[in-house]
Amino acid sequence: MSDRNEGKGAALRAEAARLNALVVHGGRSLATLQDAGGEFAERDQSLLRAMLAGSLRWHHRFEWQLSKLLDRPLKRRDNELAALLRIGLTQLEVLRIPDHAAVSATVDATSTLGFARARGLVNAVLRRYLRERDDLNKQGEDVEVARFSHPEWLIAALKKDWPDDFETILEANNVLPPLWLRVNRTRVDRDAYVNLLEKSGIDASVHAHSVDAVLVTEPRPVSELPGFSDGLFSVQDAAAQQVVELMQLEPGLRVLDACAAPGGKTAHMLERCPQLGELISLDSDPGRLDQVRANLDRLGLEASLVVGDATEADGWFAGPLFDRALIDAPCSATGVIRRHPDIKLLRRAADVTGLAEKQAKILDAIWPLLKPGGSMVYGTCSVLKAENIDVIQAFVDRNPDASLAPSGSARHYQVLPGEKNMDGFYYACLGKGNGDSKYKVSAVDP
Repeated sequence: MSDRNEGKGAALRAEAARLNALVVHGGRSLATLQDAGGEFAERDQSLLRAMLAGSLRWHHRFEWQLSKLLDRPLKRRDNELAALLRIGLTQLEVLRIPDHAAVSATVDATSTLGFARARGLVNAVLRRYLRERDDLNKQGEDVEVARFSHPEWLIAALKKDWPDDFETILEANNVLPPLWLRVNRTRVDRDAYVNLLEKSGIDASVHAHSVDAVLVTEPRPVSELPGFSDGLFSVQDAAAQQVVELMQLEPGLRVLDACAAPGGKTAHMLERCPQLGELISLDSDPGRLDQVRANLDRLGLEASLVVGDATEADGWFAGPLFDRALIDAPCSATGVIRRHPDIKLLRRAADVTGLAEKQAKILDAIWPLLKPGGSMVYGTCSVLKAENIDVIQAFVDRNPDASLAPSGSARHYQVLPGEKNMDGFYYACLGKGNGDSKYKVSAVDP
């Protein structure tokens, strides 16, 4: 390997460690770091993203392993050095980069990060890992945080809510996510788009119940898929696509998407029923509404974009009442960890209580805006009952004009992560009018 390539390899590992530390210790989300690493070639950027995502996905396992490999804990000021060690373990355990190349480039990265004094430490820790890897992995099977690579609070919460399924959920969260597309039926038929993919040499299949969903067998950048710039499809998990079935849209209806950004569900409703009377796409962040507008423009769709707080309707609502409302509520996102492994680091147990309170406020604010006989769909990408059935049951209890079918029916269900290769999502369908709602939900099999 040339000196130039050695320097590039070290710079790449150093950047991955810096970004890892920004998430783990700085509270930054992966989404805010998407443009990082732009100075590297495209191939190197792919490796950078893989190292960063892998180091976050397996963070808790690596932290346990390092507690065994280090003679003493690193000091707080050495956050980026600790991150570099995790990047080293990611290369060796997850990415299977050849041992010599991974160790050498990671050791060289110490100087890039300003930790030249730690070259020997990094070299010793990574080489010790290679010697003891099998024994460490065997020991880790008896330590839940290491085995499942999740924080203790979340393991405990999933055990409580899903005693028969928690291991399956935790394991699904650590699997690389599939690539689901939503075909824009205003521009192309789903079967026609699958044929277009196949002609491009891309294998794909369809979902049995999400009728606009296409699964790309081998995930790849959207730039490699035909028709993105022409608005033929969007990227959206099949579980998220089911909301349009539950909304039971009809021409002429007035519809509210109360927490709309980045606009996937707004767009899907318009694709499915272009003859809606009006669709209000609401979000409190003007910048995020710009994302909604950009997505709608690409897809050739139109909605009324409104800046407003879904917990305080007085600031933006002037009537008339809505026939349908969708609340895709802010939540812990514990159902989409496989797509966003940083959630394991950014969420805390205390966050769930605050989120449930906000979800209740949104429900209470939007419900009066709904016509009698109208309907509302409440959804989250959480698998925690405190944000889902507990919130909905409390809402129904305090609103006698709200009706919800029993658990297990089409009006109330939870998709668990990995189920039929989908993300974790919860949906509840509420009818307004003391159980005499005109809203009739047909069976939807997740």
